[in-house]
Amino acid sequence: MVRCVLSLPSGRIAVTVLAVIAFLAVFGPLLAPQDPLATSDNTLAATSGAHWLGTDYLGRDVLSRLLDGSRISVLGSLEVALTALVVGVVPGILSVYLGRTFEWITLRLADTLVALPFLLFAVAVVALLGNGITQAMLVTGALVSPLFYRVSRAATLAVARSQYVEAALISGAAIGWVVRRHVWAKVLPPIAVALAQTIGVGFVIVSSLTFLGIGVQPPAPTWGGLLASDLGYLSQRPWAPLAPALLIMITVWACNVLADAIRDVSGEAGRALLNSRRARAGRLDQADPAPAGGA
Repeated sequence: MVRCVLSLPSGRIAVTVLAVIAFLAVFGPLLAPQDPLATSDNTLAATSGAHWLGTDYLGRDVLSRLLDGSRISVLGSLEVALTALVVGVVPGILSVYLGRTFEWITLRLADTLVALPFLLFAVAVVALLGNGITQAMLVTGALVSPLFYRVSRAATLAVARSQYVEAALISGAAIGWVVRRHVWAKVLPPIAVALAQTIGVGFVIVSSLTFLGIGVQPPAPTWGGLLASDLGYLSQRPWAPLAPALLIMITVWACNVLADAIRDVSGEAGRALLNSRRARAGRLDQADPAPAGGA
């Protein structure tokens, strides 16, 4: 699947952008030219050689804060996506095989989680457990998990009545073995699409919560927090919110493009794409003139 995704121009662009974002998350704090928490008297300064993106209302270097805050933003979005993946996929697959009682309970639980407003619920959990990004993201991931539940359940239902799956169950194979051997390979592509989309949604959620000052204790920098602080000084620095806003927009866009690329190379569409490329390659081979034989 990875080779097929990279064979698409959109897939290569999305992977490149996300690789750059991952690089910033890992090495961003080390690349920060100045201490992101250090204040100075040079407040709301314009761009210069010393401050490429200027300074904020406390005289802190904006570029250093963007680089340092990339780690929290990326880790928060991954926590949302991975929590939703674990909480949603396993019950979604098992709901097809563990009987109607388990199916009814998990369906009602998924409907309940969908009805809960994630932002309000995250605020309530932070108020109860303390202001921390981890607990906010874990709760938000649980509220997003119905997406993975329904995707994995629908994909499992599509292969649950296949003859080879029924033959394995009739022959006495364990449900876990059947899922690992036959079901997982069919369920993986739609789950990968949902995972890529959820990472993008996670960036929006993390940015929304940190924009409101939830999940991260100040003065720790985040992309959403920088966007919120810049909005208060638009008269002095009207261009200041562009940098964090563009980072959030480009990251979410790359996640959605990657999800579309995975969808395009999986299933029937992926097989049709590979067949068309093989046919095109065959026509090109036939069009090439045969090499002249030596005398």
